[in-house]
Amino acid sequence: MTRRPLALTLGDPAGIGPEIVVKAWRLLRETGPAFVVVGDHDALAAAPGAGDTALQRIARFGEAAAIFGETLPVLDLPLKSQVVAGRPDAAAGPAIVQWIETAVGLALRGEAAGVVTAPIAKAPLYEAGFKFPGHTEFLGELTAGAPHDGPRGPLMMLTAQDLRVTLATVHTPLARAPGLLSIEAIVHTGLITAQALQRDFGVDRPRLAVAGLNPHAGEAGSLGREEIDVIAPAIEALRAMGVDATGPYPADTLFPAEMRARYDAAVCMYHDQALIPVKMLDFWGGVNVTLGLPIVRTSPDHGTGFDIAGRGVARPDSLIAAIRLADQIAERRDAG
Repeated sequence: MTRRPLALTLGDPAGIGPEIVVKAWRLLRETGPAFVVVGDHDALAAAPGAGDTALQRIARFGEAAAIFGETLPVLDLPLKSQVVAGRPDAAAGPAIVQWIETAVGLALRGEAAGVVTAPIAKAPLYEAGFKFPGHTEFLGELTAGAPHDGPRGPLMMLTAQDLRVTLATVHTPLARAPGLLSIEAIVHTGLITAQALQRDFGVDRPRLAVAGLNPHAGEAGSLGREEIDVIAPAIEALRAMGVDATGPYPADTLFPAEMRARYDAAVCMYHDQALIPVKMLDFWGGVNVTLGLPIVRTSPDHGTGFDIAGRGVARPDSLIAAIRLADQIAERRDAG
């Protein structure tokens, strides 16, 4: 275990977050990593299967590591509205935001080893006045004033088994993605990715494979010029900075096992180009990692699961993988 527990936010309490948190604790309680839930104690206690689980409110965050094996510790920040499984409610929005802010604050002060976030739903948060596209951008804002060594994110990385991917554009309509690509944006993505591979994943000489945007990586310009005008110059700039970057590669041939063995991370141009191979490779075990922050942050690579919330059938695999990866990254940072 890390010396400090991880701070795990409960996510949308009407989703599967409470259920998978309880299941993750049951599977990790004997071997760790230790974590404390930042959220509503009663919402967690109402989760499927939580009835025979000891849930202990904690007054001080430092108590969590000591009691984790015997009870699931909860830093209780109560909701001001009733929770109905499967029915998201904007009234829960302020509490969900408070849970994230509190967990990030704990990590910035060094009380938590890192932050793991259970899934949130964007629509009810937007209805409650949330101004950010998602977790990633909000975390960037919350940590903007904290010192950070190296290029700053936030940058989304997805991991599954031996595959790591980062994204030059993220939550944007596909029609807008080409216009958001620039040499500077791709270089920035590559630099953050290379630094994270060294610092957080223990890769001494990171190798980046950069995907093209168009079919067949543009086919020498006949299927689009982004590879010639933007992506290739960005790769050359990265190489001039000492980053082992190659490409642009056609995305349809970049992800088989033979190709994955040739790089440590793939830099992708848009959301689905990166997430489809991750979810095809390991749908249940994928992890979202936010790079370029002064704190460690991971999350499961799935949503709130409102359609199955309250039924007791949600799988905790991705959350467990996120907890373990956050712990591993925190240990590397502490050792470095």
